[in-house]
Amino acid sequence: MSESAPAEQSRFVLQTVGFDARFPNTNQTRNCFQNYTDYFKCIAAKGEDFAPCKQFQRAYNSLCPNEWIAKFDEQRENGTFPASLEP
Repeated sequence: MSESAPAEQSRFVLQTVGFDARFPNTNQTRNCFQNYTDYFKCIAAKGEDFAPCKQFQRAYNSLCPNEWIAKFDEQRENGTFPASLEP
């Protein structure tokens, strides 16, 4: 291995989402959906550069399968997303 490999690996910090008392059970489907909607509500209210919104994004990226995120994105674009994203 090259000597730069450890330096490359140290740039990325892998973390899981912390405990959320609203979702105490092992099934995290609602947690995934709630963080997804909270992120888009947050950026609608505060803008994409608002740092606390990034926590919701990190949470849904950690909890939701990529297929779900793609489907949610497609539904938002088509106007068929099942939740209101207005702040």
